[in-house]
Amino acid sequence: MKGVYFDNASTSWPKAPGVASEMAGYLENIGCNVGRGSYERAYTVARKVYDTREKLCSLFDGEDNKNVIFTANVTQAVNMVLKGFLRQGDHVLISGLEHNAVVRPLEHLKRVGVTYDVIPCDNLGNLEIACIEKMIKPETKAVVMTHGSNVSGSILPIEAVGRICRSQGLYFIVDAAQTAGLHDISMKRANISALCFTGHKGLMGPQGIGGFLVTDDLAEQMDPLLYGGTGSVSDQLDMPDFLPDRFEAGTLNLPGIYGLSSALDYLCSVDKSELLMVEERLTSTFIRGVEAIDGLRLVGNVDIQSRCALVSVECLTRDNAQIAFELDRDYGIMTRVGMHCAPLAHRTLGTYPQGTLRFSFNHFNTQGEVAYALEALQKLTAE
Repeated sequence: MKGVYFDNASTSWPKAPGVASEMAGYLENIGCNVGRGSYERAYTVARKVYDTREKLCSLFDGEDNKNVIFTANVTQAVNMVLKGFLRQGDHVLISGLEHNAVVRPLEHLKRVGVTYDVIPCDNLGNLEIACIEKMIKPETKAVVMTHGSNVSGSILPIEAVGRICRSQGLYFIVDAAQTAGLHDISMKRANISALCFTGHKGLMGPQGIGGFLVTDDLAEQMDPLLYGGTGSVSDQLDMPDFLPDRFEAGTLNLPGIYGLSSALDYLCSVDKSELLMVEERLTSTFIRGVEAIDGLRLVGNVDIQSRCALVSVECLTRDNAQIAFELDRDYGIMTRVGMHCAPLAHRTLGTYPQGTLRFSFNHFNTQGEVAYALEALQKLTAE
């Protein structure tokens, strides 16, 4: 049985060419820490870390490579940003499509007097942007928003939202978990104060490495979430007051950084717009096929230009989870089923509490695989 991987929104696979060998090369041939040793091999690692910051800063049009902070994943990055600068009495706005990576930290911050309101989206996942200015309060500090929904695939208009934040003097924090990679994201153009990313999805690197890019203005308002060794100013008992060290306590995931660096090199070597079109064509073919199957309901907008390469469907005649199980067992098709860690999005889209069956693609998938999945869905929903 052939194996077809349609769970790229959870983590991309296969990884970019060279990622595994670069990580193995570090572990087998280098292995030392960064910022702790005064010898040439340690300096080699420091240059790799520095270069990776530069690549990320260039990719996302950030302020400076020192403003690139490495974390374990995008969830840690979001927590560090939100818990770093929000204080009692502060208020933020979020979209109706947010992942629990955003919602759960804000729910936790309610305990210290932080509040939030939800900017509505319609049941197709379109942000009702006209509501934003009416929802801003005197105590509103920021808008926190996903760039791409992991349920509906909706891409939210971050540049338009960024203009509102600029005019209203608000920080703008963007969760780019689903879009970092092939999608064009400019922090300067979208007025983004903090861009949170993960390395293992669209960036095509390994799990366990992510981070955020932050402006100097927001960084000055933030306290570290973690305190500890940095390898710098070790004579001081407090954390360094400079970036990136202020937010990078403890040993970095150096194998992950080596792998991410290799993935970024791959993305720089290809035509990202062409690969994005490949993903859009796959998504379009799948959507057209879903619309022709009586037993399925498409979740989200049909407009390919305003969505990521993921499609959620709701099975009308059978249980979503049973269909997912049979896709894997009988056809070797790997998907994700359930709530996708985003109950707020499901409430917005009308798929709560049953969740959805999600297919997510990358440019290594083929039209033949999409046709195979549609044929399988046609058979399974007709049973």
